[in-house]
Amino acid sequence: MNRISPTVKQLLIINVIFYFGSSMSLNTEFIYSLFSLHFPENPDFKFWQLISHMFMHGGILHLAFNMFALWMFGSAIESIFGSRRFLFFYITCGLGAAIAQISLLYYNFHTELDLITNSGFLNSNEVLNDLYQGEYALYNGQPLLINTSFFATMVGASGAIMGVLVAFGMFFPESKLMLIFFPVPIKAKYFIPAIILLDLFSAITGQAIFSPSNTAFVAHIGGAVTGFLIMYYWKRNQFNQNRWY
Repeated sequence: MNRISPTVKQLLIINVIFYFGSSMSLNTEFIYSLFSLHFPENPDFKFWQLISHMFMHGGILHLAFNMFALWMFGSAIESIFGSRRFLFFYITCGLGAAIAQISLLYYNFHTELDLITNSGFLNSNEVLNDLYQGEYALYNGQPLLINTSFFATMVGASGAIMGVLVAFGMFFPESKLMLIFFPVPIKAKYFIPAIILLDLFSAITGQAIFSPSNTAFVAHIGGAVTGFLIMYYWKRNQFNQNRWY
């Protein structure tokens, strides 16, 4: 069995505490609202959610899959990076994932708002006033698409873990990996890009392959791209130069 590295162990413990602490709370809905990542223009958005959402999960299976991946790949990467560098890498990939997802929501929200304004059917101020009061914006009794972005929340460590997966693939390209649902060994240099491409396909088409339909596929891609950019920068700078962490 793989030895669990110190930072990975601490991350595992924190995630488990967050999940069971919130699940067994007397006011679970309030806890999730407080620590899940909200759309920035939603009054429920708080700056700490950019970090705290990485430790919240939507269910026991969501937690189990993410923590299994963190255990499988995180310790190997921490053994190369060291604890401080690994924690920096992990959190930064999670932030990259959050920024990617928020950017998509922001684009969708304001595109829809512009359509509402330009159509002349509804006053944008009236729509925003409904949203800010926590009510769905309606037209002829039907909810508008703008609600999806405004009331969206994001939880989970998947974005950060996608960055860790990319690092693993760059360090151990010949290692053979496989999915639980598709138990065929595939080298990491092919397996991990394929996972990212599947996320890209799902993000574009809205069709989930191995994940639930409410998965934040753009966040996965954002975490993976952030991980790749950090790795590329570190490798170009011989891994030990220009660091402040």
